[in-house]
Amino acid sequence: MKILFYAPMKSPEHPVPSGDRRVARLLLAALTEAGYEPELASSLRSFDKMGDADFQADIAIKSSLEAEEIVARIEALPKADRPVAWFSYHLYHKAPDLIGPVVTKRLGIPYLVAEASHAPKQKEGRWSRGYEAAEKAIIHADKVFHMTQLDGECLRAIVKKPDALVYLAPFLNSQEQAPDPDRAEMLVTRAGGRSKKHTLLSVGMMRDGDKMQSFSQLSEALDSLPGDDWQLLIVGDGDARSKVEALFDRHKGCVVFLGQLDLKDLFSLYHYADLYVWPAHGEAYGMAFLEAGSAGLPIVAGNIRGVPDVVLNGDTGLLCPAGDMKAFSASIRLLLDDKELRQKMGERAIDFVQKDRSLAAAAMLLADNIQQVIK
Repeated sequence: MKILFYAPMKSPEHPVPSGDRRVARLLLAALTEAGYEPELASSLRSFDKMGDADFQADIAIKSSLEAEEIVARIEALPKADRPVAWFSYHLYHKAPDLIGPVVTKRLGIPYLVAEASHAPKQKEGRWSRGYEAAEKAIIHADKVFHMTQLDGECLRAIVKKPDALVYLAPFLNSQEQAPDPDRAEMLVTRAGGRSKKHTLLSVGMMRDGDKMQSFSQLSEALDSLPGDDWQLLIVGDGDARSKVEALFDRHKGCVVFLGQLDLKDLFSLYHYADLYVWPAHGEAYGMAFLEAGSAGLPIVAGNIRGVPDVVLNGDTGLLCPAGDMKAFSASIRLLLDDKELRQKMGERAIDFVQKDRSLAAAAMLLADNIQQVIK
């Protein structure tokens, strides 16, 4: 059975890597695992970063034309070949779904959404048009899969259909990347890192905004981290790399920049490191936390938004009050000094990801809920 898939924020085929693209591809994999044939309905991007009224008007016209083309294409197919549902990922006031609701009404098929966001404070202002469209789409949906408990609470006020609101926790593909310890050691030492040091690891795109704020907070945390038995590896790249590197000038000799790495090298580093550390300022939840946990890496993070959905405080890692870098530093030191606790958290993290945050678990939940609304 075919399902039309659409990501108005960023297509799974977009050339630039990001968390959005990653999760979109994971959802496609989960739908396939659930027994469906997902098909990309459109690559039209409705994302409006600046709140531009002219852009919003233009994208509304383009979306209307796109919807008509999709409906005509589907109606030309034999009934047996037509999709049984539409699935949209990540719609909110800056990236509303202006296509899915139109197509599903015309074709009479269920409308499903995942990681929708409802922020009443955006009802007025530059994104009011997108807010209204996103709200209408969410209300229209037959199933609303929220990926954090916080989003679920925000959506509960407008999702009126019984059993429509469903918690689909962030998940990871269960196909583990085989680590290469020798490769990890080579990457670290070649970049100026040191052996026989406690190793902290951070992964993040280097860009202005929330990512930059996390890097800034991380540098602040290092100011309070005692001892000389540690080093921090930073994986990532981007337009703001020079700014990020400048933040850590005062920690030269303790911080190693590794640049952008492929997934195999990254997983080797997850297995090589002792702790994964990331303040997570403004993060929806953070896929890297699940990746680190799957490799048995304990985590120190900020207790922000959806981070508790991927890091269990006191179980798979330690969550600190948002912006409290002294507490963040103390949590790092605590785990560096307690090898037994690190090992216990690492083992629990592996179990948590494999059992509760796996592709198979997500596929089963999707299959059960989609079947409920397919006519």
